[in-house]
Amino acid sequence: MRKIRMAFPAGFLFFALSIPAAGQSLVENPSAPVAPKLPQAQPQSPAETSVIVVKPELTDEQLGDLYMVRKDYREAAQVYKRLSDQNPRNPVYLNKLGIALHQQAALSQALKCYERAWKVDPKYADAQNNVGTIWYQRKRYGKAIRAYQKAIAVRGDMAILYSNLAYAYFGEKKYEQAIASFRQALALDPQLFDQNNSRSGYILQDRSVEDRGKFYYLLAKSFAAAGNVERCLLYLRKAKDEGYKELAAAKTDPTFAAVLSDPAIQEVLAPKPPENSQP
Repeated sequence: MRKIRMAFPAGFLFFALSIPAAGQSLVENPSAPVAPKLPQAQPQSPAETSVIVVKPELTDEQLGDLYMVRKDYREAAQVYKRLSDQNPRNPVYLNKLGIALHQQAALSQALKCYERAWKVDPKYADAQNNVGTIWYQRKRYGKAIRAYQKAIAVRGDMAILYSNLAYAYFGEKKYEQAIASFRQALALDPQLFDQNNSRSGYILQDRSVEDRGKFYYLLAKSFAAAGNVERCLLYLRKAKDEGYKELAAAKTDPTFAAVLSDPAIQEVLAPKPPENSQP
């Protein structure tokens, strides 16, 4: 079954979960043992006195979050379903229920939860983003693009939304729009590809692509435009490893002009010698 990367502070595709704190610590056993007193003639010192440790129990939401961390998605869905039934106007519970169902590949049910969460709160960009991931996974890239654009309209400061939009444009073969979206994502968060997420919340990210060679080339182009030689080199190498046949186009592409003087870039773009050539 295909797994979805969840971005939190930290897709489809990384999975990390930030459990929202409710002023309580997470524990496995709310009852703690009492240390027995040892028989002795003299009174005990304060350091030897028995101490009862009181630990709070988990809230239902924390329990559901803990199930998600453990990848017990069915159990998490049951908890979130109960919470959303009790709080039908809470978009966070609906979104979390959607993600738990999404992880079980129940895409139609997950989509309904995301759409309900968006209807409850039209400014809840996480839910609209997750609508986009459903359409992306189904290869309905046009619908995914529109969903991501709706999310961006209310939260234009979230790099992950532009990144997801770029992937959808790539799937639709709208490569220039994909590059522009990647540039915007990197402008908002230069470390976007070095971490799972730059904000807290429940938001999915899909990084699955079919033409990986071309995809890596476009990423290299985006980093070249941003002046990041190291990342440009990394993705040019990945494109080359994938056998991308149009790699040499970088030599005449104005976007790469600022990085072409780098010896490592030149080495990657150099044509391969014939296999039967002598060293």
